[in-house]
Amino acid sequence: MTGIKLIESADTTAIADWMEQHLGTALEAADGRIAITIPGGSTPFPILAELVTRDLDFERLDVWPNDDRIVPEDHGASNTGKMRALLEPVGTRVVALEEHSTPPHFALTWLGMGPDGHIASLFPNTDPDPEDAQAVRRLTPNPLPPHAPFDRITLTIPSLLDSDALLFTLGGAADKRAVFEGAIGGEHDLPVARLLSRAQQQVTCFT
Repeated sequence: MTGIKLIESADTTAIADWMEQHLGTALEAADGRIAITIPGGSTPFPILAELVTRDLDFERLDVWPNDDRIVPEDHGASNTGKMRALLEPVGTRVVALEEHSTPPHFALTWLGMGPDGHIASLFPNTDPDPEDAQAVRRLTPNPLPPHAPFDRITLTIPSLLDSDALLFTLGGAADKRAVFEGAIGGEHDLPVARLLSRAQQQVTCFT
């Protein structure tokens, strides 16, 4: 684990500011396209709605979901469908996860985290392998979250770590912050701890 920067009480605009700066620098340094991976759920979409108003070259950006529910893209639980609706109008390419996908190196891996320490759809019951030879896995959370009781497809820890930087957004939840700080301190072996213990890049966490 390398440097971890915790940023307190940031609002949607502040997180969008950070992303605009990071992505702008990455786009400026690249000759062609860059790729990022982003979370689903409720937290990222207000931030993305703010980000798409910024002056970035969105047509050179590929966005991969960290994970998705196994539902059609027009289903209300589909992360990919929501990402397409928001990002494709500004020219961004959204890439749906498939079991045989080959993820690229990411300019940014943006993650959320659950109170149980799950990241993407790597829940504690799935016992994610930090050295997983597969880039993408289909799996079933147990218990199934009542708001989204579906099988999942997810990037694995090595795929998430194949990135220039890691960004976490915890949404101001005290229970999530306690789990995150426990992962930093080596107090547990939940999925977030398994990822952070192998992170070699800068980690920024908006608490």
